[in-house]
Amino acid sequence: MSWQENALCAQAGPEFFFPAPGSSTREAKQLCGACEGRVACLEYALAHDERFGVWGGLSEKERFRLKHGRG
Repeated sequence: MSWQENALCAQAGPEFFFPAPGSSTREAKQLCGACEGRVACLEYALAHDERFGVWGGLSEKERFRLKHGRG
């Protein structure tokens, strides 16, 4: 089975991981932190240049910094 089938986010609505601009991502990140698929999810987001939402416990800005080595 793939990480997507077992991911905790599959049990929550997409609005949870794609909040309105300026909204908190804290709850989504907490759920990601408890998910066994977090690392695979983050790897997927980085490989596919996902630019929106929380993936693998990181926001758009955090993934950009990670991918581009900025701190």
